[in-house]
Amino acid sequence: MKAVLLDKITEGKDIVLSECPVPEVRPGWVLVKVKAFGLNHSEKLLRLGEIRADYIQKPVIPGIECVGEIADPSDSGLAVGQKVAALMGGMGRSFNGSYAEYALLPQRIVFKIDSDLPWEALGAVPETYFTAWGSLFECLHLTPNDILLIRGATCALGYAAIQIAKALGCKVVATTHREEKIPLISEAGETVLDDGRLTGKVHGVTKALDLIGPRNLRDTLTAVEKGGIVCQTGLLGGVYALNGFDPIKDIPNGVYLTGFFSNYPTQQVMDEIFAFLNEHHLVPTSGKVFDFENIREAVIAQDEGKVNGKIVVKL
Repeated sequence: MKAVLLDKITEGKDIVLSECPVPEVRPGWVLVKVKAFGLNHSEKLLRLGEIRADYIQKPVIPGIECVGEIADPSDSGLAVGQKVAALMGGMGRSFNGSYAEYALLPQRIVFKIDSDLPWEALGAVPETYFTAWGSLFECLHLTPNDILLIRGATCALGYAAIQIAKALGCKVVATTHREEKIPLISEAGETVLDDGRLTGKVHGVTKALDLIGPRNLRDTLTAVEKGGIVCQTGLLGGVYALNGFDPIKDIPNGVYLTGFFSNYPTQQVMDEIFAFLNEHHLVPTSGKVFDFENIREAVIAQDEGKVNGKIVVKL
């Protein structure tokens, strides 16, 4: 089969397709014929730095998510040809991932899906929509009566959150720090140019999805109304920890702070996501679709930040 194999720091321009054997199935694992997968910031971090770590067994096939069909179910009880989605759980790091024609994956991270959407649309779903869904419903307890602030909305996760929240019936306030990107989030209804301070500029916000992260978290906490919930999910601001954070002083009285960690997908949640997409006739959003033969161009586009939204690769 063809696959991307990494054994050292690899920029997009250095990505190549290599030939390697189709993996042999073993108990507890299933062989998936990959039909599409999305590119994620996590894989960029692997390519440009983490690949040097001793705990990465090299060469490794990157890719933390995919959609496809069961080629060999092993002892899983799944059927050959069953549509599935797979994500997280060590995929693309602890074991080979999805940048390949076939992926051998542990049964626990492979989930049946019920959808008639084309593969390139399904390829935008697993990691992005699972993270959006968990952030909005498990963490924020979003309801149609909420006013939702999405801070840092011009990313794949932001677009997915806007789509889900609008379908639910929420009022959405979406932000970006780049004026030229405001049209990209116009679907939200209300857009705000984010100069680093939203407190006093947005009003009535009951729930906030913060995709910028620790850099602006204190301001997000004071931008919501009393009784509001803030979910910190993304790290677009490039700050990964908040030194000197004082929960007593920095979290306003009556405001709640939570976070979503996307490492624990379940069949129940994947069923809920696809049922919601089907019920509301939603087509998952993507920025650009590349053929697998053009994976190098897809990764270059990721490195250069040229695509607005999810980059999907179709096989």
